[in-house]
Amino acid sequence: MDRQFYLDLAGAGLRMPIGTHLVLHEHPDREAILRDGRRLAAVVREAALRFQTPLAIPLMDLTLEKAALLKAAGIVEGETEAYHFVEPLTSEPLFQLTPKMAATCQALGYLAGQNDLLPVGMTIGPFSLTTKLMSDPITPVFLAGTGSTPSQEPEINLLEHLLSLATDMILYYVEAQIEAGAKALIVCEPAASIAFFSPNQLARSFGLFERLVMEPNRRIKALLADRGVDLLFHDCGELVEGMIRRFATLDPALLSLGSSRRLWEDATLVPKSTVLYGNLPTKRFYSDALLSLDEVRRLSSELLERMRGAQHPFILGSECDVLSVPGSEQTINAKVEAFLQRN
Repeated sequence: MDRQFYLDLAGAGLRMPIGTHLVLHEHPDREAILRDGRRLAAVVREAALRFQTPLAIPLMDLTLEKAALLKAAGIVEGETEAYHFVEPLTSEPLFQLTPKMAATCQALGYLAGQNDLLPVGMTIGPFSLTTKLMSDPITPVFLAGTGSTPSQEPEINLLEHLLSLATDMILYYVEAQIEAGAKALIVCEPAASIAFFSPNQLARSFGLFERLVMEPNRRIKALLADRGVDLLFHDCGELVEGMIRRFATLDPALLSLGSSRRLWEDATLVPKSTVLYGNLPTKRFYSDALLSLDEVRRLSSELLERMRGAQHPFILGSECDVLSVPGSEQTINAKVEAFLQRN
């Protein structure tokens, strides 16, 4: 895509949530939909039309790649959520799409064939997937930050082995989504945050962050660039400025950050060719006690005013995907409608 497409959306004042989860959960047979590409495409399309955005954004399901990787490694499907590796694999896994992945690709194909919405793919980031494959990823990351090596510490060796596997799994799935018709792709890397990287170590050097986070993501970026697909990068974790500066080097068309960030300040860290997106605290939309409707309106107005002052391309939206919460659907939808409404 032409980068101007996103800049024009920002210039036109587009407001949008990542809201496919909300629409999906209005259907009683949602699990069946997740395995039916045509019906899934209809849900994604319904979300785009309801929220008046030209971006057809799929479900932000960051469990798919782990399930596929473990299946390739011979792990029983029912054990995948709680399973963690304790040693490196001794043979190369043969990756295949799971039924949910295949349905996502089929949905992208249907959307691409309709030509009125931009089909957007979705994947977890390599480092974030790696953290899901280990029972304690924090210790090897910290040890590696002290200068210990894989030959010295088995935990670091396992970390780097799993990061390589995770990256290969993600590239396989990204390639499949591109082949299906994705014209842009969201990479979700929330674990690339101070939850896993010590700010004290980062103050001395970003070398480890470069190796574990940036290098694998540059491989994804290179694949997307080679295929003419736009990178939309998402990280809703707790960040320091140096992380954002490095994300900006990926040259994403759109950068999505969590509500802990002041986007008008982060605008100084990101080139104006990258649209900033977000970052209303939508994780709290389900509760009026946590965030009232009036507060949503106030925060929306503040963000818009601050970003106009920063003179940086901006799309007002959610800090992450807006999750449907049983019993709170009406409350959540009212708050989404509140920030979408232009005065």
